[in-house]
Formats: sequence, structure tokens, C-alpha cells
Amino acid sequence: MTTETLTLNPAGLMRLMTWLSPSFPVGAYTYSHGVEYAVEDGRVSSANTLIHWVEGVLEFGAGRIDAVLFCAAWRAALAGEEEALFDIGVEADCWRGTSEMALEATAQGRAFVSTVEKVWGEGVLTRWASRMRGDDRLPSYPVAVGIAAAEVKVPLQDALTAYLHAMAANLVSSAVRLVPLGQTDGVRSLSSLDQAVSIAVDHAMSADLSDLGAAAPLVDWTSMKHETQYTRLFRS
Repeated sequence: MTTETLTLNPAGLMRLMTWLSPSFPVGAYTYSHGVEYAVEDGRVSSANTLIHWVEGVLEFGAGRIDAVLFCAAWRAALAGEEEALFDIGVEADCWRGTSEMALEATAQGRAFVSTVEKVWGEGVLTRWASRMRGDDRLPSYPVAVGIAAAEVKVPLQDALTAYLHAMAANLVSSAVRLVPLGQTDGVRSLSSLDQAVSIAVDHAMSADLSDLGAAAPLVDWTSMKHETQYTRLFRS
């Protein structure tokens, strides 16, 4: 079975919507990915500056990295290449610029795996997570979601679009609370990010692990500054 032969099915779509819902217990709402310090420093202060900031994350930062990892994991899981999945999980460990971003990826990954296993039972995802733990590593969130999406046969483009949209929505949600922005400006900001999400999806689907790279030092800087920020609402 290949990417081209898969079509989006209602069961897989509902499963994916459940996993990426704000109510799914991975704690996504507790992370701002450095936005909290960017707001304090005056770099994110309006809908327009928020849009530019999230576009940068998607095009040059964690969005770019996560999307390529997601694709690699999805393809390996669909092909049943569990040894390759372990290597992808190890690779994911190497692409976190700060301690808080590492926490963001692994804490959500661990919570995702735990909840999926408790509700839907064991499968490739839990075997992969167990192998990671055996090597004293934690599961990375984008890799975990990519594996799960492949297990329920959600087409790659649809799954990755939903994942990156959820990432953008979480960053917008944090800014709505921090700036603060009104709910309408929040929705307007998220709508304006549609093209950035699509571009990130197209890039990732035509890339591979050898193409991994990021260029978002200011996002990393805000994450590091957040570690010692005096008053904090978010974990990153």
C-alpha cells in the first residue's frame, strides 16, 4: 500500500480529529513555544506580528523539522519498518534547540502514546515507544502522531495538514491569552496561516531526513529567555 492508494476514510478522520482536538490530554495548551517571552519582549503584540511569528515557526523552525519527521515516521509505519521508526525517533531527539522545546515534544509525545494505548490498545505506536524507552529515550510528539495516523490509514497529506494546523492553532491560542487578542483576531490570524501550513506540508512531503535543517534562532532565543522569565503562564 502506498500514499497514492490511500483515501481519507470517515473512521480515520474522526480518530485524527480526536487526537488533535484541544481536549485530547497531551497538555498542548500549557506550551507557548517561546511566544510568552516574545509577547513580553514586544515582538508579538498584534495579530499581524503574531501571524509573521507563526509563519516563521512553520517555515524555518520546529514546524519545518516536525513536518519532515512526521512524514518519515508515517511512511515507515505504513511500510512496517519498525527499525527505521526507532532511527527516526532518535533523529527527533537531535532537533530540539532548547530544553523547553525538548520538554514540549517529549512530554506531549509520552502523553499521546499513553492515551492512545489506553483507549485503542497496543500496536506499532506502543511497540515503538517501548523500544525508545528501552534505549532511555522519550517519544517525540510529531513522530508519535505520524505513526498513529499511518496505523489508521489516514493519508499523509491530510494527516500532516491537520497536525501543522493544530500546531499553529495552539500558538495562536497562547497569543490570544497573552497579548491579549480578541477571539475574532485569533480566528483571523489562524485563517491567515492557511497558506503557510500548505507550504510547510508541500515542502515536507517532498523532503527527507537528509533535508532536515532549521533557521529560527530568534524563536530559540525566546525559548531560552522563557526559562528564566519571572512570571510565566506556560511551560515553554
